[in-house]
Amino acid sequence: MIRGTSDAVITVHQFPCLADNYGFLVHDDASGETACVDTPEPAVILAEAAARAWPITQIWNTHWHPDHAGGNAAVRAATGARITCPDEVARGGDGGERVVGDGDVIALGAHPVRVLGVGGHTRGHVAFVLDDPPLAFVGDALFALGCGRMFEGTAEQFWASLTRLAALPDATLVHCAHEYTQANARFALAVDGDNPALRARAADVDARRAAGLPTVPSRIDLERATNPFLRAPRLAAAIGLADAPAHAAFAELRRRKDAFRP
Repeated sequence: MIRGTSDAVITVHQFPCLADNYGFLVHDDASGETACVDTPEPAVILAEAAARAWPITQIWNTHWHPDHAGGNAAVRAATGARITCPDEVARGGDGGERVVGDGDVIALGAHPVRVLGVGGHTRGHVAFVLDDPPLAFVGDALFALGCGRMFEGTAEQFWASLTRLAALPDATLVHCAHEYTQANARFALAVDGDNPALRARAADVDARRAAGLPTVPSRIDLERATNPFLRAPRLAAAIGLADAPAHAAFAELRRRKDAFRP
């Protein structure tokens, strides 16, 4: 349960899906509405909602990949939920009633939910952001200590997206879609190992995973301090790009991560 400054209450239920995905149910206590963020594994999603007696009324898709939108039809058939998605999901045949992009605003009960365009992993990727309480559902655009592979977008686009996410308020809880943090930490230490905040966080991540605990959600201020992709301008000199623009440093870090073998 997360209480906002206006005493509005949102409950986020997080649970594992597939091999390393997370599912999220976002429940507004006042209206009884529940949004499902992406649809990685419909049977699990429906079971988790039923166990809490939370009827799913909305589906929010972050991007088109099958582990994010491939379960839309099954969840909608079971619940009648309204699908809100970027155009890339609708064009792929998994879309629904509302196509959204950067700057749009939807709602969960009385809570406004802002849509941020965060393309780069895919061109049309979006994130869903609540300001009160401060929550962000970012799909594969930003991970704890990492970011998604740059499958479709450009470095300029992806860096602009990460900059937009990094500008969220410090206390924003960042809900990313995969448990990749331990592997991300190994790469982060390889390129930013002199960062004491990162070293402390990596140790905490190892301890949490050893105890079988999730590392998601994180906070955006913690990501700004420790995530090498958000720190690309600060790391530019260390990777031989001192005079390069920030997006070029980001692209080089992303290239190195793609090839990284711990």
